[in-house]
Amino acid sequence: MKLAVSKSSLQGEVKIPGSKSHTIRGVVFGTLARGNSKLIDPLESADTLSAVRCCRAIGAEIELRDDFWEIEGLGDRPPGSAEELDAGNSGTTMGNLLTVCALGETPIALDGDKSLRSRPFGPLLESLRDLGVEKVKSGKNDGKAPFSIQGPLTGGKTVVDGSTSIYLTPLLVAGPKSRSETQLKIEGELKEKGYVRMTLDWLELVGAKIIEKDFSKFIIPPGQVYDPFTEEIPGDFSSAAFPISAGVLSADSEVEITGLDFSDSQGDKALVDFLQQMGANLEINSEGLIVRPSPQLKGGDFDLSNSPDLLPVMAVLGCLAEGETGLRNVASARIKETDRISAMKEELEKMGARIEEHPDGMTVVGADLRGGELNGHEDHRIVMALAVAGMAASGESLIQGAESVEVTYPNFVDSMKKLGANIEVVE
Repeated sequence: MKLAVSKSSLQGEVKIPGSKSHTIRGVVFGTLARGNSKLIDPLESADTLSAVRCCRAIGAEIELRDDFWEIEGLGDRPPGSAEELDAGNSGTTMGNLLTVCALGETPIALDGDKSLRSRPFGPLLESLRDLGVEKVKSGKNDGKAPFSIQGPLTGGKTVVDGSTSIYLTPLLVAGPKSRSETQLKIEGELKEKGYVRMTLDWLELVGAKIIEKDFSKFIIPPGQVYDPFTEEIPGDFSSAAFPISAGVLSADSEVEITGLDFSDSQGDKALVDFLQQMGANLEINSEGLIVRPSPQLKGGDFDLSNSPDLLPVMAVLGCLAEGETGLRNVASARIKETDRISAMKEELEKMGARIEEHPDGMTVVGADLRGGELNGHEDHRIVMALAVAGMAASGESLIQGAESVEVTYPNFVDSMKKLGANIEVVE
């Protein structure tokens, strides 16, 4: 399917769906907890349903109700499954389930879709081996899915690659249940700290104890029990980035974005700071954010190390800003669902953009954009970012891969149409 998008004038109100990252963490921690847990207003999307499917397969009882999900956790029972776990497109699910499955001594196989099979998990596998998991391997011995794993996770010491949170968060999730103390030392600069803080917040919620030292070392006492919980899932700043940016670029009146909690640890709330630095007219309130028609945006220099998922939409904003915009320290964007740095350069240049690609980011020079035939690279964030570009460009854009938005923002098209966007799904 494709998205047909053309120049739009936006106004109105839209509520942002629940956070994908919080929802998946809630499902995993509910699975590990002793007793009954509830997630209020979780996100129901392809990625979160992959987490539900995998956690059910290893023994959790999960009921999906209209406004909440109910999880009966494993408690002291070890995870086990007679079937291959399918994480779909979800790297967060795959990473976390690798370590959760390592808590038991039953051999478990894990796989995902074509995109997930391209993502590197080698550093996580090495850390698991350091922590006593002797039987863990990838199908082609290349650190990529499919995987097979058999615990137990005994604990010990390991050095963790800090280039992306996907190598650290799973060890924090399962480490408190290991058989002896676990020490995690971060190698290099720790990126994506927002996702790590989110994980630490969930650990505190379930009563786990972790000694964190300046995000460079983590000491985890063993044999911990996770308490059940009832937790409301906040709106997703990663998803909100698209209607916020569209409002900044295309609003002719107020656009109100609701359902956001600015006290939450999500790293992608940094978009609001970035936009304010660029001159956007934004107002934060108790409900979320009001976007008003903005003057010409100004380019700037932005460190995306803690918010790499903003790279696609920040590239679009840079195209429509005056002067140069530097997006740097975001090499991890190359190992997401696709190489987002290369993909955004390729697609935006079809629209008339001027972009210089760097190993860890890009420099974007302001230019008028025009519509075109665009490829979403089977990546939900690229598809939505290109849709935002299409709403501000002259002419019509046709974007392949409309179905990929189901991964994280299933009602994206409806949300944008509610604001008045000229956007349709076409076969």
